[in-house]
Amino acid sequence: MQATVSRYDDASRSGAVLTDTGVELPFSADELAGTPVRFLRVGQRVRVETSGSGHGIAITAVHFITLH
Repeated sequence: MQATVSRYDDASRSGAVLTDTGVELPFSADELAGTPVRFLRVGQRVRVETSGSGHGIAITAVHFITLH
């Protein structure tokens, strides 16, 4: 799903995104591990992979949106 970075801390590499459905989901440096994402900025558009549903939904990975 697509989202917008709503918070990001460079030191801890953690923050939160606001999904296009209006749900804010936190993420930690673990969700950035293994991806090319090294830094983010507030307002940046990203694609997130998630697991779970409802109140148990969690981000498993954060990716840059690429246009082909």
